[in-house]
Formats: sequence, structure tokens, C-alpha cells
Amino acid sequence: MVIFMKTRVTELLNIRYPIVQGGLAYLAYSELAAAVSNAGGLGQITAMSLPSPDALRTEIRKLKTMTDKPFGVNFAIGQHGRPYEHMLDVAIEEQVKVISITGGNPEPLIRRTEGHDIKTLVLVASVRQAVKAESIGADAVMAVGQEGGGHLGRDDVGTIVLVPRVVDAVRIPVLASGGIGDGRGFTAALALGAEGVEMGTRFIATKECVHAHPAYQQALLAATENDTSVIKRSLGTPARVVRTGGSDLILSKEAEGANYEQLKDLISGKRNRAFIYEGDDQHGFGWAGQVIGLIHDVPTVSELFERMFAQTDAMIDRLQQIRSANEPS
Repeated sequence: MVIFMKTRVTELLNIRYPIVQGGLAYLAYSELAAAVSNAGGLGQITAMSLPSPDALRTEIRKLKTMTDKPFGVNFAIGQHGRPYEHMLDVAIEEQVKVISITGGNPEPLIRRTEGHDIKTLVLVASVRQAVKAESIGADAVMAVGQEGGGHLGRDDVGTIVLVPRVVDAVRIPVLASGGIGDGRGFTAALALGAEGVEMGTRFIATKECVHAHPAYQQALLAATENDTSVIKRSLGTPARVVRTGGSDLILSKEAEGANYEQLKDLISGKRNRAFIYEGDDQHGFGWAGQVIGLIHDVPTVSELFERMFAQTDAMIDRLQQIRSANEPS
């Protein structure tokens, strides 16, 4: 049975379900994005992992042949990132309807989209960042708790506390991110006041994430919530990964006091790709959140959604039963 959900996020993005696929560096391309959008969520292409504006244009046009549903383009910007202006120009020229921004200062990107029919989502890890994003014109924020995968905030605040804090602080819609991978997490996010979720790690372990090496996917399935590490904390840019030989080496160098120049090869995109594309877990690393403890298979995106919403219905029924059980006779 096809169901529909109505929140400010579904209305803002014109999607059936308030689920946004994360940017997923080097993995979020047309195949995965199309699967998420066709299943009713918002799929995304990761712009800054592509080599050129022409490559982004090609990927966007390929995606348009695979879905007629809304999709977004993610811009992961940061201290050591490449210039993004020409990539953003391509997204605007190709009439992309949604831009998400992770890392760095989102204001220049938001200003550049003004006057265009583009909705902007900003990933935040603190109340301060959320309030700032709203003040510069973001249409929604995605609040990521410290259990999430990839780059995190510096405050080590978990999703269950961060989300209601952000909901109370801004007027724009809030999506919850970090530690969400099934219907229980989705239901909890709505209960915390969020109007949707962003998921990253869970989408890596799907059949349509075709760029992920089987060894990467199997590492997510085999691991528990205790099998992640936070690297780059010494650089002020903490990021959560699944434990590998490569991530252990990074942590050992950080413990020895290595600076950025001494770490930059170990934390480079090349080392990231070594694991996620080639399965080299001794020299490479891969982003992953603590939600890996809840990942036990590799379904299609459509199957994942069906399972999530069946579980959501079960959680709502359970809550109703609990309430009924406590009503006076």
C-alpha cells in the first residue's frame, strides 16, 4: 500500500516521504539518488566529489533520465575544499530544485541561489549554527548529532538532545540526522519535533549504492555501534568512521601529536577511496555512523522504505496501546 506523509519538509521539497539522502562523498551519484527519489524521498548527487563542472552536468542529466521526481545536489565545502562556484553555477543552470550544504560557511551559496527556484538545506551540529542558517535564508536545517557518520560538530551533543534544542530555536523546518536507520529512529525523530530525517550511512548498505565496494558494505554489516572511531579531532574537524587499519593509523598519529601536514595524506580523499572503492581496509578509511549497529542487510532502497514505514506504523500502534493501557476504566 502506498502511503503519503505530510510535514513541512514534504511540502517544501515536494516529496512523498520526509527522508533526505545524505551527500555521501564519492558514493552519492545518479543510481542511488534516483532510487531514493523514486522511492519517495529526496535523492542527492554529491557535487564536490566530481572532477569538474562538466562532470556534474553530465551526472545531473543522467539522473533526470532515471527519475522525474525531485532531487538535490549536495555541496560539501570546507577548509581544504575546492572552489565550488562553477559547480553551483551548473546546478543553477540545470534547474536543480534543492541544494544542501555541509561544512564551511553556507552564506555565499545561499546568496548565489537567491532569485532562483531553489530550496536550501544546511547541515548543522549546534543551536548556534541552526540560528545562523535561518538568519541567512536557509529553508530548512538538518541537525546532526555526534553519533552520525562523516564530519560532526565539536560539541559531542547527541541527536536526541540536539534535535529538540534546534526545533525550539528556529522557525524553519528541522530534519534529524545521526543514528537514524530504521522506522524506530524515524518515529523518534518526529517525536522530537523534527519534520523529517536525513540518513547517510544506512543508504551505503543498499543495492543501489553501486559505487560502494562490497568490503565496505560488509564492514558496515559486521560492525556494531562500538566499531566506529572519530578521526581528525586534533585538527578541530572531528569525523566518524568505521574502524579500519587506516583509521587506526590516523588515530595513532594524532595521539603522537601529528599536525595537518603530517596527517593530510592519511586523511585524504585518496585514502577514503582506497577503502570505499577498492576495499583496502589496511590503508584506507570509510565514513560511518554508530547506526551501523542496526544494519544487518543490503536491501534495495524501496525495500528499506517499506520496512521503515511498517515499523513506524508498529511504533505508533505501540504508543497508542501504551496510552490506552493507562487510561482510567
